[in-house]
Amino acid sequence: MVREQIEQRGIKDPRVLEAMRRVPREVFVPEEARSQACNDGPVLIGDGQTISQPFIVAFMSAAARVGTGDKVLEIGTGSGYQSAVLAALGAQVFSVEIRPQLAERARRTIERTGYGEVRVKVGDGWRGWPEEAPFDAILVTAAPDAVPDALLEQLRVGGRLVVPIGTGTQVLVRLTRTASGADRESLLSVRFVPMIGEPDRPRP
Repeated sequence: MVREQIEQRGIKDPRVLEAMRRVPREVFVPEEARSQACNDGPVLIGDGQTISQPFIVAFMSAAARVGTGDKVLEIGTGSGYQSAVLAALGAQVFSVEIRPQLAERARRTIERTGYGEVRVKVGDGWRGWPEEAPFDAILVTAAPDAVPDALLEQLRVGGRLVVPIGTGTQVLVRLTRTASGADRESLLSVRFVPMIGEPDRPRP
């Protein structure tokens, strides 16, 4: 999976590649779907949600430039797989999931696989996790139609926010917090489920 779907498509960060090799993707999908776990595509995990394809998980992890000891916020825990990959990179992970059943299932799976540096809570991702801010990086695994102000404000200066933006056609963007705002880069065309919850003051 790592060699054919990730490395050959341009992901070269050795830490990301090793984290992807270490985390057992198959335990994060429903038992009946485990034969599809390493397919080059998303897999349904229940509640109409999916686990992102391996390449996208690796791409977002690399784009966030996660370092050992970094404090990372994830919006959209889903299966817990991206959380575990971030923890395998040495990050302290805080993950917010709006669906209680998914949050509890992900929490149990993460505990079973031994990634203790992940905290999961049920909440509205538009609001982030202000009690734990500031963060070195924030990854969003659902698509808002504009950058949530609250998430950008919870980044430290120099921190990176990686988020898919748009409805229908989406673009994965990376915003790097500066003293006066944020630098924005468009990275990749993507397709994520819409981000639900209550939007804050959208930023164009």
